[in-house]
Amino acid sequence: MTTSESHNPDVDPASEDRVPENDAAEGSSGALPRRHRLLALLAVSALILACVPFVWMLASTGDQRHTAETVPDRPVAIVLGAGVRPDGLPSYLLAQRLDLAVELYEAGSVQAVLVTGDNGVEHYNETDTMRDYLVDAGIPEDRVVGDHAGFSTWDSCARAKEVFGVEEATVLTQEFHLPRAVRLCRAAGIDTVGVGGSSMSERAFATVYGWAREVPASVRALGTVVFQPDPRFLGDYESGVDDALAAHAGEEAR
Repeated sequence: MTTSESHNPDVDPASEDRVPENDAAEGSSGALPRRHRLLALLAVSALILACVPFVWMLASTGDQRHTAETVPDRPVAIVLGAGVRPDGLPSYLLAQRLDLAVELYEAGSVQAVLVTGDNGVEHYNETDTMRDYLVDAGIPEDRVVGDHAGFSTWDSCARAKEVFGVEEATVLTQEFHLPRAVRLCRAAGIDTVGVGGSSMSERAFATVYGWAREVPASVRALGTVVFQPDPRFLGDYESGVDDALAAHAGEEAR
């Protein structure tokens, strides 16, 4: 090596052996952030895909969801079951649905009420609790029909059509549940509109939870709409709704 080469200030003797700092950063830690970005992208994609059925149900039922004041007349109101308190009274959310049924019946928007709920275990009976509440509120007993095998929203809708012969109905539930309820009842073959109770002011946590729960529930409901499985229990035809409508028609004729 010449003297000029050894003392050249522009030449770094270790430059050929040193790994560039940027390259070293990529080689040692760059792969980890890339994996994180990939996982984040997959998570976001999965979330978006999970939300598609929920958004579809919101959009596709927009014209069928109404307020109690604007809902078109239907012969039958379908009240979907919810929780019953240990003292045998309806929970707040269930009472709200039942109060909507009373309001619609008194306004002449419906002629009969089908209450559908879970009576699958001893000492728990949503349906009788619902019927008693409506009768105590002034709806004639012969206009209230009970379905004790409404174990799910789909079961309630499918049985309303196949077991009780309902062709047109107004389904009553909470706002967060209404898009799925309307879509499933329409998939069951019922010309359905719906009214949902607003529960945010009185049951904020339950309402927020209800909206969040509708995202995965809508994924399952989409499969139900496509495949339309039999309800948990079907059974023979029951004439309760026919009898209730006949009683109303007889009263109107007098």
